[in-house]
Amino acid sequence: MKLIAESSTTRTEWALVDGCDIVEHAFTSGLNPFFQTRREISHSIRLELPEAFFRRRWEHLYFYGAGCATKEKNKIMESSLVAQFRTPVTVQSDLLGAARGLLVRRSGLACILGTGSNSCYYDGFGIVKTVKPLGFLLGDEGSGAYIGKHFVADMLKGLAPEDLTKAFFERFMTTPDELQADIYSDSMPSRALSRYSAFLVDYVDNAYVYRLVYDAFMRFFERNIIAYDYEENPLSFVGSTGMLFKKILLRAASDFGVDVAKVVRFSMPGLIEYHAAEQ
Repeated sequence: MKLIAESSTTRTEWALVDGCDIVEHAFTSGLNPFFQTRREISHSIRLELPEAFFRRRWEHLYFYGAGCATKEKNKIMESSLVAQFRTPVTVQSDLLGAARGLLVRRSGLACILGTGSNSCYYDGFGIVKTVKPLGFLLGDEGSGAYIGKHFVADMLKGLAPEDLTKAFFERFMTTPDELQADIYSDSMPSRALSRYSAFLVDYVDNAYVYRLVYDAFMRFFERNIIAYDYEENPLSFVGSTGMLFKKILLRAASDFGVDVAKVVRFSMPGLIEYHAAEQ
């Protein structure tokens, strides 16, 4: 049996599989070596994952995660995982996980629209081309953190609709000063900003909200997808933000002139199919 994990900054999905059959399945908090130490990662895994995942040594653990894009960060994650599971481990980026989950062994353009955003051209085996996402401060266009950042900034500057702002502060039971302080003191601010963007799902009929989300997706296309041969390769999307605002995403894609093959919430079904074929 194999253990497959796919992690964003916000949540991690775990599946213990026997071929294509899921034996155990669970969700825990997101794991990201860019923001967390080895000790913090290990602590989160041990406290949140059910005991069934630790009962014996599995054949292999395949981990795909946000922040796992360099040898240094991958080593932090690998050390944490080996210490917990005593199983051979392969750590790869969340982008490769998205590509394999969306396309399995077919070629095409794979995109992440979750807490963060990313994109690549995948040839059915590996990533051939990508555009640097740059994180929520400099990039991550179209992501939950990107949308949340602009929404929060608009509220704090008095640019968002008054009724929407009032509803937000009532929902989260906070004040403008507390909100700003919390974001700047948060060890993983992109996670908080993405959570705030999800608040907007109930208000997509509001002209301000529609334009905010639409513009975020258009920025994703303009600053990322423009670099690929998108006219010959339909896009596939995975992630919570793409699913939550799917109708707006499809409208923006159509206006930009790209075809969308699929929009899904999770990569795991495709990852299970991908690794089952290795047997």
